[in-house]
Amino acid sequence: MIYLNYILLLIMTLLGSFASFFLKKSSSSNGVLSLLKNINLYVGAFLYLLSAIINIYILKYLPYSVVLPLTSITYLWTMIISLKLLNERITSKKILGVLCILMGAVLIIK
Repeated sequence: MIYLNYILLLIMTLLGSFASFFLKKSSSSNGVLSLLKNINLYVGAFLYLLSAIINIYILKYLPYSVVLPLTSITYLWTMIISLKLLNERITSKKILGVLCILMGAVLIIK
């Protein structure tokens, strides 16, 4: 059962990263009315809500001191999404930074 919670944590972080991606896409709207008509705003908000619900569920079974640091996995997903879907340039410094964050998170759960 504990492995399921870690799988859910991975899914939660992935959903959070995609939520940010859709909110980024909605940010190209000009004005409030245009933003409110942008489907990306609602997709992003729904994914954040779903991610938060999963987070609450996970916190019922795993310690907060483990869950919160492991949410840093979001940075990895965000970098992959930035590269693949937004065609952003990922520098070696960014990769090193994310690796350091992830190593820190792994050290906390050991």
